[in-house]
Amino acid sequence: MKKLYEDMKKRVKTTTKQGQLSKEIRQEHKGFSEWTFVASQYDHQTILRILIDGRDPKAVDIEGQTLPTLVYLAREKRPQYHHNFKPGAMNALVELPGFDGNGGSSYVGSGCFHRRETLRGKRYNKEHKADWKNWINKLEVRESASVLEETCNVLASCTYEENTQWGKEMGLKYGCRLDDIITGLAIQCRGWRSIYFNPKRSGFLGVAPTTLLESLIQQKGWCEGGFQIFASSYCPLVNGHKNIPLKLQLSYCPYMLWAANCLPTLYYVTVPSIFLLRDISLFPEISNPWALPFISVIFIHRAYSLGEFVLCGGTLLGWWNDQRMWLFKRMTSYFFAFFNVILKLLGFSQLTFTITTKVADDDVSQRYEQEVMEFSTSSPMFTILATLAMLNAFCFAGGMKRVIVDVQTLVSQPFILQILLCGLLVLINIPVYQGLFLRKDNGRMPTSVTYLSIMCALLVCTIALY
Repeated sequence: MKKLYEDMKKRVKTTTKQGQLSKEIRQEHKGFSEWTFVASQYDHQTILRILIDGRDPKAVDIEGQTLPTLVYLAREKRPQYHHNFKPGAMNALVELPGFDGNGGSSYVGSGCFHRRETLRGKRYNKEHKADWKNWINKLEVRESASVLEETCNVLASCTYEENTQWGKEMGLKYGCRLDDIITGLAIQCRGWRSIYFNPKRSGFLGVAPTTLLESLIQQKGWCEGGFQIFASSYCPLVNGHKNIPLKLQLSYCPYMLWAANCLPTLYYVTVPSIFLLRDISLFPEISNPWALPFISVIFIHRAYSLGEFVLCGGTLLGWWNDQRMWLFKRMTSYFFAFFNVILKLLGFSQLTFTITTKVADDDVSQRYEQEVMEFSTSSPMFTILATLAMLNAFCFAGGMKRVIVDVQTLVSQPFILQILLCGLLVLINIPVYQGLFLRKDNGRMPTSVTYLSIMCALLVCTIALY
C-alpha cells in the first residue's frame, strides 16, 4: 500500500510539473480523458465517475453481499472562485442526487453522520419518515451510470452554488473555521436532534499532526473559529435562543471560549512566580484554615481528571502528557487566537486559513513514535513556551533558596503554595528544558529561541526584583 501511494505521489508531481497528462494515464483512467492540460491542483475541471453502481445486481463482494454505490468526485477548481475548503467539498457531495443505494448520502465529518434532509435546510417534522422502498424503486428506473455522470457534472462546477443558499441555509455553512459547529447548531435550531453513539470498534479514524508546532497551529485555528462564533450572530446564546434548550446553548460555550482561557492560565503561570521573587504572598499559609479551599480544589479536580482519563482507557503517563498539552495550548494557541480575533473585530487584521501539515519526514516520524517532542522550528509559540519555562525555573530556584534557609518554619511559610505551583510548572516543562539544553538531535530547540527566551526571562526577573 505504501509503495502504491509513493508511486501515485510521484505521478502527480510529474504530471503537475509537465502541465499535461501522459497518454498512459488517459488510457488507464477514463476520468482524465477530457483533461487537455494540468495547470495546478487549484485549476482543473471536474472529474465525476461512478466506480461502483449499487443498483447493478453484479455489484457484490466476495461473500455475495450488495456493495453500496461508490463515486469518485474531484470538483472543478478555478483561481477566480473560492472553493471553501472542506465545507465546499462536502456540499458538492450533498448536492449530487441519487448516488446512494441506501436512499441518500451520509455526511461523514468530525466523527458524525448527518441525514441528507438535515443538510438540505429542511426543518424537522414529526410526520417525516424516510420511504426506503420508494427510493429503491426509483433507483431501479433511473438512468445508467454513464448518463448520470454526464448530467451531474455541472453540480460540481465552480459556478453551481452562485446565487443559491448553499453554504448559507443549505449544506455546510461557509465563512468560519469551525464550519462543523455552526452547521450543527443550525441543524439543531431547525428542530433536529442528535444522539451520542460510541461503539467499541472505532467508527472513524483520522490523521493528526505529528509535531508540537503543527498541533499548536491547528489548535489556534480552532480557537479562532470558536471565539469568532461567540462574538458573532452565530453565538449559541443568540442563535439558539428559543430554538434549543438553554443547557444545550451553554454546552457550546466552553468550545467558543477556549481562546479566552489564555488569560487566567497566563496569570497563574506568571504572577505567582514573579510575586514569589518579590516576597509577596498570594495564598494563605499552609497552616491557615483558609488554605484548605485552595488545596481541596486543586487535588479534587486533578484526581477527578485522572480518574476520568483512566476510566476512558488512558494511562497515568497519558494523563500527565495531556496535562502538559493542556498548559502548552493555553499559553500559546489560545493566546494568539484570542488577540487575532480581537484585532479582527477591531478591523486591524483578517483571519487566515492555515492548512495543518499531517505528514512528516522519517526523522520527525521516528521521534514522534518515541514520544519525543519536536522543537526544531523557530516560532513565536516556542519563544513563549521557553520564556515562561525559564521564568518559572528562575523563580523556583529563588523559592527553594528561601525554603532551605528557613526549613524549620516550612509549615508556616506563606509562600509554600506558590513554591509548589512553581515547582509543578517546572515539572510540566521538563521536555522544554531538555529541548533547550540537553538534546543534540535535530528536534532540539533552535539556538536563537534558547538565547532569546533566557534573556527575556532574566529581564522579567530583573524588573520584578528592582
